[in-house]
Amino acid sequence: MKYAFYPGCVARGGCPELYPASIKVAEKLGIELVEMKDVGCTGAGVLSREVSDPINARTLAKAEAMGLPIMTICSTCQGCLMQANHRLTTDADYRKKINREYLAEEGLEYKGTTDVKHFLWVLEEDFGLEELQKMVVNPLEELKVAPFYGCYLRRPPDVVVPKGKESRKTALESTIAALGGEVVKTKGKGKCCGFPILIPNETNSLEMCGNHTLEAKDKGADTIVTPCPLCHLELDGNQSRAAAQKGKKIDLPVLHLPQLVGLALGFTPKEMEMQRHLVSTDVVEAKSRPKTKAGA
Repeated sequence: MKYAFYPGCVARGGCPELYPASIKVAEKLGIELVEMKDVGCTGAGVLSREVSDPINARTLAKAEAMGLPIMTICSTCQGCLMQANHRLTTDADYRKKINREYLAEEGLEYKGTTDVKHFLWVLEEDFGLEELQKMVVNPLEELKVAPFYGCYLRRPPDVVVPKGKESRKTALESTIAALGGEVVKTKGKGKCCGFPILIPNETNSLEMCGNHTLEAKDKGADTIVTPCPLCHLELDGNQSRAAAQKGKKIDLPVLHLPQLVGLALGFTPKEMEMQRHLVSTDVVEAKSRPKTKAGA
């Protein structure tokens, strides 16, 4: 399996621990990644389509020229690229306009053939969870994990979860189970983490962060796992401020999906860069420590 790799901004910037962890896991699984370096930000859902669609069309065109589907480790990037791709592939006139006005000068043309897949979907649909389970050397049997999809990985459903891809609605739960973890169900798993409104409305942003992490903790979770670096940035990075605002102790570790996969594949917490998290991951490390055989 070979993909044009689009890591996104946050995994290389705000949460730089997420990029090397993802690279190590991909290599372990035999997933070949050709990183896309000469491409722009997807717009993260905050830029207008007039600005973001030409940028994303350029990224899609470059992957198309490589003859590869795109793989990203960011739910936000997935949503933005996929929605732009939907507009470009369903409206030929719009695609021609973008090609003519923005891409032609660089000698690029997007024909509409690029597929965009999050690492989560690559695991389930391309690699296969049965195959993943066979590679697990450290089953996470003691770990209670609350999945957190965030905004972009399940909506809009007609684009992101089309007919025949309904398993994407529960792909995170299925992956946790394949790794041996216990799934902790929460009502907030598919809601916004709060990051997009952090600047204009910090109070509500922190309230959302606190609600999600407290719900997971109150239901017995040892950790939250998210496929989105932006959600990780909010739920891990702003958790202490959310706790202060709510007047409650939280201290719930937040993992990026490849980190959880990596632990089950035998990587150490340090190899997964977990020491760089703001919320201590001690409980995760203790409960995911490889078991020693009696008498060994």
